[in-house]
Amino acid sequence: MAFVTAYSACYVCGHLFTYNPVRVPSVPVNGRRQPLCRACVERINPERVARGLPPITPHRDAYIGCDERDMVWGDEDER
Repeated sequence: MAFVTAYSACYVCGHLFTYNPVRVPSVPVNGRRQPLCRACVERINPERVARGLPPITPHRDAYIGCDERDMVWGDEDER
C-alpha cells in the first residue's frame, strides 16, 4: 500500500503546500481544478459569508496524504 501527497502552489497566494489531491478545496480555472491552501480558505471564508455564500469547509483529511487506492487515474498505463 502506498500514500499520495501532492505538493504545489496555492492558486490564490502562490505559497507551496502539501495536500490530499482528492480532498483539498479547489476552484475551477479553465476546466482544471486549482488547489487552495488552508490559510487562503480561512481568509476567503468571511468574504464568502458576507456575500451570502456558504463557507468552504475543508475535509478533515484535506491537507494530509491519501491512500493511492483513493486516486482516480485517467488510464491504467499512468499507474
